[in-house]
Amino acid sequence: MSGAAVRDPAAYPRRTLAEKIDHLFTSAAPKEGRPPSYEDVATAINIAAGEKTISSTYVWQLRTGRKTNPTKRHLEALARHFGVSPAYFLDHEESDRIDEQLTLLKALRDADVRSLALRANDLSPSSRRNIASLISQLRKLEGLDDSEDAARQVEHPPSGLGQMATPAGLQEGHGSRRAGGG
Repeated sequence: MSGAAVRDPAAYPRRTLAEKIDHLFTSAAPKEGRPPSYEDVATAINIAAGEKTISSTYVWQLRTGRKTNPTKRHLEALARHFGVSPAYFLDHEESDRIDEQLTLLKALRDADVRSLALRANDLSPSSRRNIASLISQLRKLEGLDDSEDAARQVEHPPSGLGQMATPAGLQEGHGSRRAGGG
């Protein structure tokens, strides 16, 4: 493999603006809940701006790809609403980094995952690696994806997340199925 800065475009397909907005909607959804409505998002943006900035129809058009060239003002308003940098929509590497953080935050909404993360926080790096290894084995037993990326995040969490990211091996697949007691 060549240097880490070289990205294989086939391995990391570039997402459209609509796909990125859709991802923000689904990431904003509570666990086992519905994403916010277009009306909810537009209303929140307009209230925060103190004026009519965007319509629910336009939010829908952007999310579905029917409109693909929003103004800087619209991108900034959407970014502010979803709590991401406006660069999320423009810079593919930045959107990948933010998506890693969103995946972790979504996982941490699950009380069991959050509890595990908090309990592992003060453990030594060696103990956290052992936990990550055990989780990988359990994920394999349950037929869940256990990518190498998740295991690497234990040693190198996404920037800005500090030690809270150590049990990132718990990405997606948590919640509805658990390893039984015993």
